[in-house]
Amino acid sequence: YLRCMKHLLTEEQFHKTQKVVKQFGAPGGVGELLQRKLAERRENKTNWVYDYWLNDMYLNNRLALPVNSSPVMVFPQQNFRAPIDSLRFAAHLLSGVLEYKTILDAGQLAGTPLCMEQYYRLFTSYRLPGPQRDTLVAQESCVMPEPEHIIVACKNQFFVLDVVINFRRLNERDLLTQLQKIVKMAESEEERLPPIGVLTADGRTEWAESRAVLVRESTNRDSLDMIERCLCLLCLDDVHGPELSDTVRAMNMLHGGGLSKNSGNRWYDKPMQFVIGADGSCGVVCEHSPFEGIVLVQCTEYLLKYMIGSPSKLVRAASVSELPAPRRLRWKCSPEVHKLIAASADKLQRSGCSDFVFSLWFGSVALQLAYYRCHGRPVSTYESASIRRFQEGRVDNIRSATPEALAFVKAMTDGRQSTSDSEKMELLRGAITAQTEYSRRAITGLGIDNHLLGLREVARELKVETPEIFKDEAYLISNQFILSTSQVPTTVEMFCCYGPVVPNGYGACYNPQSDHIIFCVSSFRESTQSCSADLVKCLEQGLVDMRDLCNKCHCASGPTNKIIKTGPCVWMPQKRFGGKNNQLF
Repeated sequence: YLRCMKHLLTEEQFHKTQKVVKQFGAPGGVGELLQRKLAERRENKTNWVYDYWLNDMYLNNRLALPVNSSPVMVFPQQNFRAPIDSLRFAAHLLSGVLEYKTILDAGQLAGTPLCMEQYYRLFTSYRLPGPQRDTLVAQESCVMPEPEHIIVACKNQFFVLDVVINFRRLNERDLLTQLQKIVKMAESEEERLPPIGVLTADGRTEWAESRAVLVRESTNRDSLDMIERCLCLLCLDDVHGPELSDTVRAMNMLHGGGLSKNSGNRWYDKPMQFVIGADGSCGVVCEHSPFEGIVLVQCTEYLLKYMIGSPSKLVRAASVSELPAPRRLRWKCSPEVHKLIAASADKLQRSGCSDFVFSLWFGSVALQLAYYRCHGRPVSTYESASIRRFQEGRVDNIRSATPEALAFVKAMTDGRQSTSDSEKMELLRGAITAQTEYSRRAITGLGIDNHLLGLREVARELKVETPEIFKDEAYLISNQFILSTSQVPTTVEMFCCYGPVVPNGYGACYNPQSDHIIFCVSSFRESTQSCSADLVKCLEQGLVDMRDLCNKCHCASGPTNKIIKTGPCVWMPQKRFGGKNNQLF
């Protein structure tokens, strides 16, 4: 902990923290007591940190889910020539969802032995809002019936699509038929109801209060029950606008673009929302508390490969009379509910972040260099590390802002000639080695963040005075993750993005590919302390500098003349990792 924090603090702050840490760890002191209690908890729990971590990371958080919590996966842009094409795509996708659910139910996923519990929450869980803390409701009992319906959102209305009728799972042709009926029903102006879904985009306490108002009516209780027990949501979106850049598509997935567009066409408490835009903008919105990014990646990759590997054989929909019509969810909206919807919509409209999606090289070390070059200081950095080798394991934090990374970025930015290229190269290797070693420790359960969290929460449960180590300024700084980063690699064409976790921070998701890395950088528009465009420029410059350094030190493995492209820019390196004439198109 001291090693992680020393270079992020002033000398005065660090001396104070040293004393606080020494006092905490003194023989017979409070640290030993808390450690002993934590060890006892380990003996009585499947996973001693899971509940603490879930509450701290997600369920206690009162911020709205869109942008602040829910990551999204953006699919390749589709070319829908007619409205029926988007419905065919949706029916094909839902067919893949039902196939994947069958595989999960049969326990047929294979691979390295890792805890699989996250997978079984994909289609059977729900985040229930609470006034102080949310509840993750997971269907794990054999007594309760399996969900056999999907909720379809269309024009801010919600419809029940039964996927099992008369003990038979609907095929793709049937699904298309039902989706066509839903679209027709949604177009009826006379039956159109207020955009209830926008309430789920509000802060968690506000949504809990609104939900308490809704459930006073039995009609609303029944509708909420159908949504909360469904397999997933399918959101049939209207056209987003004339521009369909990667950034625009990512923003639509993150928050729907406001009530005038598609923000009311969502239900953010459900873990999986598949978005199919009439203009070909498609993806999935994920409520993050039940599972990590790798589970989302595995599921979405299966679906996209399923759709490529088993092309749709649809010619026409089934006869309209063959299947019972989907059901519109009804809502009784008092004047109070109408006011709550208006307030939620207004807050959503005023929130937002700016995203830039592009293709460049390198990973965490490059982000440290970019931030230092942009802001002139190192900051506490979060890099997620999977701990699924442990039962109920989720993630711990790789503290990427290492002393070795700082030494490297200082050498690259001090403007002096005193550090030779070979010395800079050694510093780069040192930074990479330190990052690798910390990653190894984190995934094997030896990271510091979960352990400190456990000690802090045990103290709270014992109702002892909060130890000074957790009130110390260093601990507060250590948990202000101005850089929130995550590696989300995919093997098919799509990208993941999310918002910052603090008002003055950045969300930086990166996706390593064979010859490039996709970076998705986000920041809040209203922040005067962060700017995605500035960080992007520094990141690009840092990557070029690192490339040139590697070239000078003969670290390149051979000529590279590939076109590197993803998102709005194409980078064509010339000769060995490029030259002075690199061009951005």
